[in-house]
Formats: sequence, C-alpha cells, structure tokens
Amino acid sequence: MSRHATRIDKGGRVVIPAEMRRALGVAPGDELVMWVEDGALRAMTRAAAVRYAQDIIRQYVPADGDLVDEFIAERRREAAREEEEYARWSGKRG
Repeated sequence: MSRHATRIDKGGRVVIPAEMRRALGVAPGDELVMWVEDGALRAMTRAAAVRYAQDIIRQYVPADGDLVDEFIAERRREAAREEEEYARWSGKRG
C-alpha cells in the first residue's frame, strides 16, 4: 500500500484516503480505535481491535482447559476452605 500525506482541518478532522479506507473495510460512520504509539498515530477498526485483544489474551489461556470449569472448581475449593475455617473458628468459640 502506498503512503499518503493528509492535513488536519480546523475542526481537528483528518481525511483517510479512499485506498486506506478500502483496505480497512471502513465506511462513513464506522468507528476506529486510535492511539499514539512510539510517536505514531495508530488506528484500527473495532473488530480488528477485538481480534487483537483476543490474540493477546489467548496467549494466557491454556489450550487444553476450560476456564469456566477451572473457575468453578477453584470457587468450590475456596468455599470448602472457608467452611473448614468457619467450623474451626465456631468450634473454638462455642
């Protein structure tokens, strides 16, 4: 893709050249996620931002496990520990 120069108008708007809009698959009214990184303005579609976030998170999710089942099992273990602790505490008090 070629590089383009554009200007910021008095209202702070920037025109994204048609070639770049087509490459991104965006149309008038679509939202972009934008940020500054290393002195450069970066932009991506919301869908691309979601995929990017999912890719980052996927690095920390085990491929062979179900996080919901793992979470439920951990909550059950925690509840059992709390019940044991309460039983010890209430037994000492009463």
